[in-house]
Amino acid sequence: MTTPIIQPSISVKTLSESPNLKSIPSNYVNSDIYPFDFIASEPHDYSNSIPTVDFSLLTSTDPHQRSQAINNLNKACQDWGFFTVVNHGIQESLMKKVIDGTQEFFNLREEEKKEFEGKHVLDPIRYGTSFNTSKEKAFFWRDYLKVFVHPKFHSPSKPDQYSDIMWEYCQKVRQVTKVLLGGISQGLGLEECYLEKTLEMKSGFQIFIANYYPCCPQPELALGMPPHSDHGLLTLIIQNQVGGLQVQHQGKWIHVNALPNSLLVNTGDHLEIFSNGKYKSNVHKVVVNNTSPRISVAVAHGPSLEAIVSPASPLVQSETNYIPMKYKDYMEMQQSNQLHQKSILEQVKTQRN
Repeated sequence: MTTPIIQPSISVKTLSESPNLKSIPSNYVNSDIYPFDFIASEPHDYSNSIPTVDFSLLTSTDPHQRSQAINNLNKACQDWGFFTVVNHGIQESLMKKVIDGTQEFFNLREEEKKEFEGKHVLDPIRYGTSFNTSKEKAFFWRDYLKVFVHPKFHSPSKPDQYSDIMWEYCQKVRQVTKVLLGGISQGLGLEECYLEKTLEMKSGFQIFIANYYPCCPQPELALGMPPHSDHGLLTLIIQNQVGGLQVQHQGKWIHVNALPNSLLVNTGDHLEIFSNGKYKSNVHKVVVNNTSPRISVAVAHGPSLEAIVSPASPLVQSETNYIPMKYKDYMEMQQSNQLHQKSILEQVKTQRN
């Protein structure tokens, strides 16, 4: 049964553009709900230590170079659950068009954007604000557009050309993801095609998530997104020149400074499940600022919606660490609840964990 969605009357973008807005409404104050996470967000910058994966080496015909790249990828998934991909082959001009088209979408009149408001969490096109306003104690400083783009491609009809740009970009990102998952499969000691076949990736689920985080007059009280992990296997992210993404690593929040023309990648809950816990899905959040709007586009990749995901059998020594569950059911459960750390993943862990 799908879950109905209740939206606030106006978007955060419209609210942020209100004349003389000096403070945020009380229903956007998150500092009391997530106090530890606000305290932990001190401005230390360890972003230089975030792993970098050179995609050109991952596709190299030189066995030594490719083996080294797979080792780097394996280490990044194990130690961080987050990494930067460079030399991925997606044109910088296309990535810029995606960001510019996303800006145009959020610049549409409120009534035009509302044409794409979804009614349920599994609607293929869904425009809204915050995350799940029917469940949240306080809203997040974020507007979004979520579009299912594979195995069946959907897109909003506005603005002009946005659909074509989305289609081309999602196709390219899917190709990059296929190579990354092949390397990850090998890094786990499996055949390159093992993950792709087992999780039915030819009909794998791909969702395009455009995010708009407006300027906030009191960024110290608000959150763009709370600490959470993603459903699925890998999420590939691009953004405008404004930072705000923070990833959790060894108990610290790390500010992510994206390299030019790079893809930011975080591992999802279903990669943790598939690897039987060898890889951990990454917990991340988004902070906001009072100077510049942030735009990001995250494309999440998961198994087929009908695939039942469980640990890969060669990785199970005696018992599995996670209860098998249909991907579609897991995704709906996550999207229908409050986002909080890895609370949904905890529900599918076996009791002995």
